[in-house]
Amino acid sequence: MASLLTHAVVGAALGQAGKQQWRGKPGFWVAAIFCAVIPDVDVIGFSMGVHYGDLWGHRGMTHSLLFAAILAAGIAAIWPKTLGGRWKLGLLFFSIIASHGLLDAMTDGGLGVAFFSPSDPHRYFLPWRPIHVSPIGLRGLFSTRAIRVLKSEIPWIWAPSLAFVLILWGVRAWKKARLGSQEQEPA
Repeated sequence: MASLLTHAVVGAALGQAGKQQWRGKPGFWVAAIFCAVIPDVDVIGFSMGVHYGDLWGHRGMTHSLLFAAILAAGIAAIWPKTLGGRWKLGLLFFSIIASHGLLDAMTDGGLGVAFFSPSDPHRYFLPWRPIHVSPIGLRGLFSTRAIRVLKSEIPWIWAPSLAFVLILWGVRAWKKARLGSQEQEPA
């Protein structure tokens, strides 16, 4: 898997695509980061005897597009009506949740990602896998292997995430400046 920290970075970056009224609410950011990391809840199955390759094993059902759709729809359904755009919010949260599996499918280890589970339990990798697989567990997060993982994630995930955010900010600033200049033009 990509590291949880990196999944959170991607969730925060993709969250920048949300409506301004959402981005102004701390709860939105909590939800965006939650959506980015929640597929890895499946690791608790190891302590309950669930095997890695099982339907509910790591990178199984919780990494599927179906799981992403159901969870995103659920979050959008409970989102305050006053903030509007529930279907847009659901689509954004679906993208954030689905990004988790996509990143995991870019790693050089594990069994792959069951994107189409439960109807197709086959696990897939992307043909291009430049990210080192992150160790599972807290001990592994503070190891030399974790540093090697971060070194592979920074250019392939963090840098594009930052570029995405900067482009969004630039487009918003350009639109704001353009609207401001149009308001000053005589009618």
